[in-house]
Amino acid sequence: MRVAEEVSAALATGSAVVALESTLLAHGLPPGRNRKVATAIEDAVRAAGAVPATIAVLDGQMCVGLGSAELDLVCDPDAEFLKLSARDLGPAIALGRDGATTIASTSMIAHAAGIGVFGTGGLGGVHLPAPGEVSSWDVSADLDVLAATPIVVVCSGVKSVLDIAATIEVLETRSVPVVGYRTDFFPAFYRRESRFRVPWRVDTPASAAAVIAAHRDRGPVRSGVLVANPVPVEHELDAGLHDRLLAEGMAKVAHSDVRGGDVTPVLLEHFHTASGGASLDTNEALVLANVALAAEIAVALTSE
Repeated sequence: MRVAEEVSAALATGSAVVALESTLLAHGLPPGRNRKVATAIEDAVRAAGAVPATIAVLDGQMCVGLGSAELDLVCDPDAEFLKLSARDLGPAIALGRDGATTIASTSMIAHAAGIGVFGTGGLGGVHLPAPGEVSSWDVSADLDVLAATPIVVVCSGVKSVLDIAATIEVLETRSVPVVGYRTDFFPAFYRRESRFRVPWRVDTPASAAAVIAAHRDRGPVRSGVLVANPVPVEHELDAGLHDRLLAEGMAKVAHSDVRGGDVTPVLLEHFHTASGGASLDTNEALVLANVALAAEIAVALTSE
C-alpha cells in the first residue's frame, strides 16, 4: 500500500481524512466531466476541513490519495481501468493491474490505511429479481463489507433500480446502523425519499459523530455505520421523469437477455441517456453533498 504524504501526515496527527472511491470517476461519469468532478469532490472535502484520499489500484499497488496526474489517468477512458470490488483486489495486485475501487474495495483499503470515514454516491444493494424470477441472489459485496468493516459510509441510500426493502433488511440482519441525516425516510438516490423509514435520525454532523463514536465504543465494533443523506432538494430528479425512466428501463430489461449484475448498469445507462443528462446532474450534486457531509462528520469525530 502507498499512502500519499498529505494523507499520511493527517492520519499521524489525528486530523480528519475522508476516503473517496475511484469507480465513480472511471466508470460512472462521462470522460471530461469525470475529471472536473474529481477536482470538485476533493475541493468539497477540503472546504469542510478534511483531507481527501481518493483510492485506486495502480500497477498492482493500493494507492491511498492520488496526485493530479494519477487522477488524470483514472479519468482517461483509454487507460481502461478495471472495476475492482473486494474479491478483485488480490488478482489485481498479483497481476500488476490498474483498477478503480468500488465502495466495497475502497472501504477495505481505507480501513487498512486507518481512515474511518468514506463519502460516496449510492450504496450497492440487493438487485431486483430478473423477469420471471421471484427473488434475486444478486447482492452487492458493499453490504457484507460494511457489515465487517468499522467504517462510516455517507451516501444517498441506494438507487431506485435496486430492491430497497431487501437492502434495508440485509443491513438490519448484518447489524449495520442506518442513520438518516435530516430525514426520516431512506433515500432512493435520485429521489430524496423512498417509502421506507430509517430507524434513526440525526440533524447535525456532531450528532452523527456521537452516534458513530458510541457504536464503535459499545456496539458490534466490526460493523460500519451507514449515514443516509438525501440529494439536495433543488437537485432531486423530477418524480414523473424518474418513474417514466424506471418503467422504460425495466421494460427494456424484460425484453432483453440481460440478467444478474448486468441489469443495474443497463438501467442506469438508460437513465443517463433518456433523461438528457438530468440524472448525471443529480448524481454529481448528491456526491458533492455527501463528501462534504462526510468531511464534517470526520472533523466532528476528531473531537470525540
